[in-house]
Amino acid sequence: MLFKYGRTESYRVATQVILPVAQQDVNVGKEPNLVDLDRMTKDGDAKPVEAINAHQSSAQQQPKMEKSRGRGRKPHTIENLKKEVEMDEHHIPLSELYRRLGTDPELGLTDEQARQILIRDGPNSLTPPKKVPEWVKFARNLFGGFAMLLWIGAILCFIAYGVELATSDDVITDNVYLGTVLAVVVIVTGCFQYYQEAKSSKIMESFKDMVPHYALVVRGGQKKNVRTEELVIGDIVEMRGGDRVPADIRIIAAQSFKVDNSSLTGESEPQSRSAECTNMENPLETKNLAFFSTNAVEGTARGIVVNIGDHTLMGRIAHLASGLETGQTPIAREITRFIHLITGVAVFLGVTFFIIAFILGYQWLDAVIFLIGIIVANVPEGLLATVTVCLTLTAKRMASKNCLVKNLEAVETLGSTSTICSDKTGTLTQNRMTVAHMWYDDAIVEADTSEHQSNKATFGSSSTFDALTHIAALCNKAEFKPGQEDVPIIKRECTGDASESALLKCMEITVGDVAGWRKKFKKVCEIPFNSTNKYQVSIHEYNGDPEHAYLLVMKGAPERIFERCSTIACRGQDYEIDAEWTNKFQQSYLQLGGLGERVLGFCDMLLPVSKFPHGFEFSGDDQNFPLDGLRFVGLISMIDPPRAAVPDAVSKCRSAGIKVSIGDHYTYQLIASSIYLL
Repeated sequence: MLFKYGRTESYRVATQVILPVAQQDVNVGKEPNLVDLDRMTKDGDAKPVEAINAHQSSAQQQPKMEKSRGRGRKPHTIENLKKEVEMDEHHIPLSELYRRLGTDPELGLTDEQARQILIRDGPNSLTPPKKVPEWVKFARNLFGGFAMLLWIGAILCFIAYGVELATSDDVITDNVYLGTVLAVVVIVTGCFQYYQEAKSSKIMESFKDMVPHYALVVRGGQKKNVRTEELVIGDIVEMRGGDRVPADIRIIAAQSFKVDNSSLTGESEPQSRSAECTNMENPLETKNLAFFSTNAVEGTARGIVVNIGDHTLMGRIAHLASGLETGQTPIAREITRFIHLITGVAVFLGVTFFIIAFILGYQWLDAVIFLIGIIVANVPEGLLATVTVCLTLTAKRMASKNCLVKNLEAVETLGSTSTICSDKTGTLTQNRMTVAHMWYDDAIVEADTSEHQSNKATFGSSSTFDALTHIAALCNKAEFKPGQEDVPIIKRECTGDASESALLKCMEITVGDVAGWRKKFKKVCEIPFNSTNKYQVSIHEYNGDPEHAYLLVMKGAPERIFERCSTIACRGQDYEIDAEWTNKFQQSYLQLGGLGERVLGFCDMLLPVSKFPHGFEFSGDDQNFPLDGLRFVGLISMIDPPRAAVPDAVSKCRSAGIKVSIGDHYTYQLIASSIYLL
């Protein structure tokens, strides 16, 4: 993945281009054309279902290239793609958007409307590239590249045998044997190459079903699960943490909703989404759009489908990639050059000896047979089989390391690599935040929760550490997905944002049974994290002593948390925060931040039963509980750690003369240092 300015290259290109929708040569099995909103009425009103057919009939009178935004359109050049993404669905008033798409925010579309729009626009799926017929693939392997030289050699052998058979009674069958051997070699190697490619293609085909199948949609005022392929523009969709966004969606309402855009933009941090338009000019940067194929990690949201299939951002990127022409591989170029060289040498020698034979007085038939023999002798019969076997063995070794080779020539292309431009998130790193350090009891402690560590980590016994882990476990909305009991803790999938998932895994490793702690300390009130407050608060029932009925726990930006505290816990004692403690806090905070890690602060307070008796009704909106005068407990820092195999892989690349490059951002420099790039 080519990294540039903190984004993947595919994302950078997508921000510059608008792809024409589905071309003929990239036609679907499953994904649809999007309704052309430019052909809606000028005042933004949606055309009624009855007008659809009339609308399509009038559209047929337009030039072919302007007729459809769906199938049948093919760009002549890549320049057609290099335009800004143009859409206004993210910033027009919602009332106008509802009118334009003919939907209702509460009732959604009717089943009949959805059926008509599905017929008009097609299914909500991406258009796969047009498949090359199997017979063409087989013919390419049988007659392409070096195989043609061997076929020519075989034909010349049979011609020489035919000439001898027609002109002489004493016929030598060597040419027949040689021609047969050449033909057999070509056929066997061609069939083997075709088999290898067909096997890889079947494996790739099996990946097609690895997509979400259902989405929660409001139709006719009722919520129902429908297949994602049946989503249409104007559908009202509800999403929650753990779901995959089924289309490009404008957010209508959201509560602490965050999406993981790492597969699209390379950003490891979850991005918050809300109903507010934050960027009118660039729809890719606004917070009120959620894009197809990204994952919802936290919160809930309700939105309206504005783009489906090939018209989604992911569809445009996929369309761009599939529409590009591929050049010859290095080995194909070398084979072509070698064929020209061998052919030139063989023909030159054959003609030379043909002329010499004439000069020496041989009959012309003998001279022709001699010419053919010279040419055939220069054909390296075993080279094609040798190359195929070598590439196949390499492909098998790569398969043993979970690397699927779709085309044998790609093996040699990989061997020609001189520079690798790599993204950071998910490529060099594990694409999951991991707890790296803790600061409590006036000391920084390293927390090993990397992919090596899956058993319980050991820390020194400390009441401060116990308090810190309890806060991290309770003031946390992340949960493990069910059915992962046999999976190592660090590799389990979670619902929730990356930071909270990292804390959950760390607490499960260090103290164990987070779910049990949450049941014991039942949550009764919560203030979700937001960008204004920069903290998250939860209140839990507390049975530790009769003088306190509830436990208030808080986490967030360290400076915001620290300023709300009047005491600090250290080695079993609570101390008043003074200039000395403030200085220690700032030094530790800067030290952890200087490591390129994300730092969170943690504090708590036991609420006295005299003011907050059992059954007290807490209100997160009115905040009828204290948020100042708390006890600061400690800091926890997290980082997206490098993959365990990356340093060794980088060393091997360097020893092979391959340069590895990533971005120049400070965080990237820290990652580069840890994997020995600097």
